[in-house]
Amino acid sequence: MAIACLNCGSSSIKAAVFVGPQLQRIVDARVEALGSPSASVSVGSTREALDSSVTPGAAAERLLSAIATQVDEPIVALAHRVVHGGEHFTRPTRVTDDVVTVLDDLSRLAPLHNPPAIAAIRAARVAFPAILHFALFDTAFHTTLPRRSREYALPRNIREQGIRRFGFHGISHEHVMRRVAATMHADARDLRIISCHLGNGASVAAIEYGRSVDTSMGMTPLEGLVMGTRAGDVDPGVLLEMLRSHAPQEVDALLTRKSGLIGLTGTNDMRVIEQRAAEGDEDCRLALNVYSHRVRKYLGAYAASMGGVDAIAFTGGIGENSALVRHRCLQRLDFLGAVLDEDRNRDGLVEHDDCTEISADGSRVRLFVLRADEERAMAEAIAPLVDSNRTQPISMKIPIAVSARHAHLTQATLEQLFGPGFQLSTRAHLSQTGQFAADQTVTLIGPRGRLDKVRLMGPPRQENQIEISRSDEFTLGVDAPVRMSGDLANTPGITLEGPHGRVTLTSGVIAARRHIHMSVDDAKRLGVRDHEVVSVRIDSKDRDLTFNDVSVRVAPSFRLELHLDTDEANAAGVKQGDTAELIVTR
Repeated sequence: MAIACLNCGSSSIKAAVFVGPQLQRIVDARVEALGSPSASVSVGSTREALDSSVTPGAAAERLLSAIATQVDEPIVALAHRVVHGGEHFTRPTRVTDDVVTVLDDLSRLAPLHNPPAIAAIRAARVAFPAILHFALFDTAFHTTLPRRSREYALPRNIREQGIRRFGFHGISHEHVMRRVAATMHADARDLRIISCHLGNGASVAAIEYGRSVDTSMGMTPLEGLVMGTRAGDVDPGVLLEMLRSHAPQEVDALLTRKSGLIGLTGTNDMRVIEQRAAEGDEDCRLALNVYSHRVRKYLGAYAASMGGVDAIAFTGGIGENSALVRHRCLQRLDFLGAVLDEDRNRDGLVEHDDCTEISADGSRVRLFVLRADEERAMAEAIAPLVDSNRTQPISMKIPIAVSARHAHLTQATLEQLFGPGFQLSTRAHLSQTGQFAADQTVTLIGPRGRLDKVRLMGPPRQENQIEISRSDEFTLGVDAPVRMSGDLANTPGITLEGPHGRVTLTSGVIAARRHIHMSVDDAKRLGVRDHEVVSVRIDSKDRDLTFNDVSVRVAPSFRLELHLDTDEANAAGVKQGDTAELIVTR
């Protein structure tokens, strides 16, 4: 079985073929400088010129035909990278005519990238109608963005038109997360990683415990870092001023094709800029300073927003190949515990699918450079979907449990609040084996307000954990991160009041991440794994919602149940005992 991957950029197309259960890479091919006199197609070591009039669709078809001749096994599936999936597409999706129609409409949000990708999809479906085609989206990894980093400060009626931050380079950022975690011999869910994808397009992502929580690109790929031809962050007042003297299409062309490095220096080739800067070109020196300063600002901001950082990684054409840019971006970050080893940085060339450490011995924050390999990440994502018996959605009705605010406390804390030797008494047994709601309650006291009669849960735990909703955050005046139960690092504290006294906790307050409990048998039947993220559709009388960021928890004693907090349940118009539909796209 062979899987092919097609990665379309604005002026280039990369392709690769993988075979076997280990996804061995057997063919690499690419089209470069598409639409220019220097356009060419390369398959392995063979390279030939392309006519500058060749369209993206025709180039993709030619590339796929060329790689098909290099593969002995039949190609059974083709993965297509698409930059913008909007709100519609949050996971690998089987390509249909309806999917292509929706993608056409999204092209206005990514005018440099979506149109050539869609052209390639159309050409590939015509050339290879018998194989499975899947679209993978750069925006999908960022569906976990919390509202505070997802929403713009605009009126509600504007935001309800779909004006929000999506983020991009998600396939690359997720690949970075997995490779860095593997290199550190750690679980990504235990790490805070800042991923820097620096190429002609560039973005930074804050990845907190396996989830994207912030990223520099916004509704479109124009926001954020300085890029090859895009300006990145610009005062909106500048754009308004430009619109007074330029037509909208002129401003669009200026922002997407004539700004960034090319606007500052006349070229978007960082190698040329570095050479000219070394020779004294002041425009190129300015470009290097502006470029690295913008990256460094985001590094500091994301370290602050996550409450620290464990690893910073560089990838993409510039991130992989420019020791000078990495050096400048990492300057003056010693206060974070990020210390660069200059010799390792200069020697930090990465081989295929490799990850090289460039931090100094003793650096608390580990620094890495790794080769961008979106094609492998794409193949890994669709490999489980290829089985012809699992290409359609599997659905299953599951009961919903609505969790109000509650507290799990240690025996020591219980005795401080209720007196020596205190034992919880059972009010009601919960559906999960051995757990119960207690008769007792406590009061939560925060910087802003208090919540009375917060139910205690039993039996006592090894760590204190307080679970509240988003609306409770505002009442109390705390900022609780969205976490799975037990993940309490870098969480805020709270004061508890009971009949015997008060206890002030220094940590332990979370907003529970929505999750599904299921038994081992249920997980096997559905083909899902512990900690996998799935989608859940809730069809209610008043409102239909799909939750895309639902974590699966598997244990022999678990009973099948979707856990939502009161805010989410109210938004979906559901109550305790209603059912939802679990969707696993395979």
